[in-house]
Amino acid sequence: MRQGIRSMTSFRRLLLGGLAAVIAGPAIAQSCVQSSERTAFEVRALQSQLMVAALACGRDGEYNAFVRKFQGDLAASYRGIQGHFRRTAGGSHQRALDGFITQLANDHSQDGIRAGSHYCPLVTPLFGLALAQRDVQGLAELAVERNVLNPLAAPTCPASAPARATRPAARTRSAAATR
Repeated sequence: MRQGIRSMTSFRRLLLGGLAAVIAGPAIAQSCVQSSERTAFEVRALQSQLMVAALACGRDGEYNAFVRKFQGDLAASYRGIQGHFRRTAGGSHQRALDGFITQLANDHSQDGIRAGSHYCPLVTPLFGLALAQRDVQGLAELAVERNVLNPLAAPTCPASAPARATRPAARTRSAAATR
């Protein structure tokens, strides 16, 4: 019996350690973000916000229109994020990427829950604004302008040529609720 309890405790520790690694993996892996990766992270944050809003507010048609219009840009942004995690997380890049994508969706969902009945009226205009953009840079700028929640806290990597100014630290959930 005692062996069974010890074995169960070890399993719990292993399970909790694995869960912590998945959750903390993206944070640990974020040494710095290249400018192109920063754009990709912003676009992915906007896409995640719109996806959660589509589900919560019944805006599937608008989300689908967004995805169709920017399909190539969204795929390129995803590849940019993949590249970041390959560069920073090495062999565990897929776990770090999956953890980040999951964290992003969970953060947006929790943001919506906290806003309660105000969520849909606050987020619905974002669909029209996103669809009005012409390119990936416009989408990234919209995400920053609208303070779309993005848990990425890594600074922008220094560049040899003049680069865009680094973005402030990750927007917090409370800041994102004040959009």
